[in-house]
Amino acid sequence: MRATIILLVSTLVTTLFFTTSFVNTPLGDKPLNHLFTVGVGAGLIGGLYDGYYPYRMLKQHGDFGLGAPDKLDGELVVFQGKIYQTQSTGKTFIVNDKQMTSFAMVNFFQPDIKFTISSAITKESLFHFLDSVLTNVNGLYAIHINGKFSYLKTRAFPPVKEHDHTPLASMLNLQHFFEFNNAQGDLIGYRLPSFMDNTNISGYHFHFLNAQKDAGGHMIDVKADSITIEIDQMDSYSIQVPSTTDFEHFDFKKNREEDIKSVERGKGAGK
Repeated sequence: MRATIILLVSTLVTTLFFTTSFVNTPLGDKPLNHLFTVGVGAGLIGGLYDGYYPYRMLKQHGDFGLGAPDKLDGELVVFQGKIYQTQSTGKTFIVNDKQMTSFAMVNFFQPDIKFTISSAITKESLFHFLDSVLTNVNGLYAIHINGKFSYLKTRAFPPVKEHDHTPLASMLNLQHFFEFNNAQGDLIGYRLPSFMDNTNISGYHFHFLNAQKDAGGHMIDVKADSITIEIDQMDSYSIQVPSTTDFEHFDFKKNREEDIKSVERGKGAGK
């Protein structure tokens, strides 16, 4: 079924023209509509950076997703079954399957619906549009955005030493930022509900991988020219809990809500 829709984004007084279609692509016996998470989000934000889960095992649970490398050495993207790492130098490459992640979330991506937006759109209006179509506020959504981006800003952290548990929000001054103009590529991400905060990271969370597969990072800002959006709604999730000494003694009672927001924005609280 196809339909043509006109959306008026009143906050920006701009009209977006897009088409939508429903997609049904079988994935055999792979688990569909399930989000698999390695580690605990609040643990990563609080300083659990040491990798413990091999990439080769992660790929058994999904072909799409994002995460953090061992020792916080940049950012991860899982796309079309391959795992890419973007370091703080900007270098982007396919990881060694024997290496490990400290935190990642993946699923086998099977889009339920597809939109094409053919006019300019900012990060704010993009999220506004997504909110208008992702009507289940407590739903779990995997989101793939492909197309042309007039501007993109991403970031990556440099590696830390083993067992360095400095909270991530205290290391924002160490971030390395990258800016792209007139770039083509993919945004891989999720919108997760508030009840998943601390175990994962609620709200929107995207990582970028350019078309050449040699640049990326955690998305901070975006302006798109023409994009296609694919959405996969999930209905279950599981967590692979670390069996490390650091995890066993980690304090999860501390409220890290503001730290999570600061890290996602790439800015300190209130900035």
